Amino acid sequence: MAPPLNRRSGHSRRAQYSSFFNYAAGVAGALLGVVLLIVSIFGPTVFSGPRAIAADVVSPVGGGAARTRAAGQDIFSTISGYFKAGASHARLERELAVAKVRLAEAAAVREENARLKGLLGIARSDPPAVAVTRMTSSTAASTRRFATIGAGRTSGVEKGMPVRSTMGLVGRVLEAGITSSRVLLVTDTESLVPVRRARDGIPAFAQGLGDGTIRIRLINLGINPLKKGDILVTSGSGGLYRPGVPIAMITTLLRDGGIARVLGDPSHADFVVVEQSWAPEPPVVPENRDEPTSIEAEDTQDEAPTP
Repeated sequence: MAPPLNRRSGHSRRAQYSSFFNYAAGVAGALLGVVLLIVSIFGPTVFSGPRAIAADVVSPVGGGAARTRAAGQDIFSTISGYFKAGASHARLERELAVAKVRLAEAAAVREENARLKGLLGIARSDPPAVAVTRMTSSTAASTRRFATIGAGRTSGVEKGMPVRSTMGLVGRVLEAGITSSRVLLVTDTESLVPVRRARDGIPAFAQGLGDGTIRIRLINLGINPLKKGDILVTSGSGGLYRPGVPIAMITTLLRDGGIARVLGDPSHADFVVVEQSWAPEPPVVPENRDEPTSIEAEDTQDEAPTP
């Protein structure tokens, strides 16, 4: 007589072991998930070391993928430019004529500023870049926005250093490995950058929304003075980011600010620059502080009792 097809697992020792190991694996996986969740909440930096090592291992592969991606973008840009060459050439001719005038004006202003700084004894020099490297990868679709660059502690990169592209600010170094580093992008929800409007210095804060854009929140509430197309730059408040670095352009207006599109888009950034963390210069204290000034001397004479 043939055995029934719906035999219980108790009739087979192999089936019993299989069921036991399945249940044990499920319970172990659930416990491991709970432990990892607790560690990620109370100790998010515990796995920074293994994550940095893993990033260093896959960094050469990421660099090759980044070069392939850049080559593909160049090919598509060349093909599309071939079909739009006539209209683009006429538009560029007009823009070039305007740019030449603006360039002459900017050169005159730069020379005037240099002359005035020389008269006032003001000298300002930007610190040299720490490293110029390739951006190997970046987050495509996630609420958290990170990127990986091909420079680490061997190139002098440290945690907290700003990272920028030719177009604008990209983010700051979150974790520095040996030959690669992890960057927190300005579009991440945990990123907060003090900014100001480029043309008149209206202060605000730029906070990432996690969808590739940033939210601009004005400090002084009231009538919203922002307009579409306004360029935001870093203000330098609180240090870390050097003032005057472009960061975003306003695309949508809100009651207390607006939504902006980042200028240093990591998906189009091939090479990036890692800079030193910026700090404002301390105020100059007069050397002869004990000697009274002329105004203090006059006040002392006025307060002196008459005989």
